[in-house]
Amino acid sequence: MTHGIRSDTHTLHVGEQRGWRDTATRYALVPLRIFLGITFVYAGIDKLTDSAFMSDSGAGSLGDTLRSVRDSSAIPALVDLALKSPVGFGYAIALGELAVGIGVLLGLLTRLAALGGALISLSLWLTMSWASDPYYYGNDLPYMFCWVPLVLAGASVLSLDAVLHARRRQRTPNYR
Repeated sequence: MTHGIRSDTHTLHVGEQRGWRDTATRYALVPLRIFLGITFVYAGIDKLTDSAFMSDSGAGSLGDTLRSVRDSSAIPALVDLALKSPVGFGYAIALGELAVGIGVLLGLLTRLAALGGALISLSLWLTMSWASDPYYYGNDLPYMFCWVPLVLAGASVLSLDAVLHARRRQRTPNYR
């Protein structure tokens, strides 16, 4: 048994075929991109089209929800900030979710979109689902960690980022 450098990796040369493992590795994050993208687009549209949610008070309103979680959140000051304008905050979250979802689905500025998704999930975990007991009942924490691979790796296939990268590589001979 050896340790250290992997001996099963090598650089592809012109005309050389990729094995199924290489192909699977390249496409491994595509299902995660699709799931998170669709989920965030749906969440954004759902918020934007729900008049009860986009109101300061009343059943199902963001304002009442924020007031109910304020004392149990990890950062009550963040909830207080949102309570200054619940409707404005609701639009900011909904439009942020839409932008993140569309960016990840298209693979456009994927790392930045994923970072936005992670920050949205983090803020929702620290405020809305912080008091979930046991903690794994709150879905915002797993979503936050689902964004991490996309923040780190981006979208190398089936993405506008990949198309833009290929164009830059064609125009610049020494571009990697």
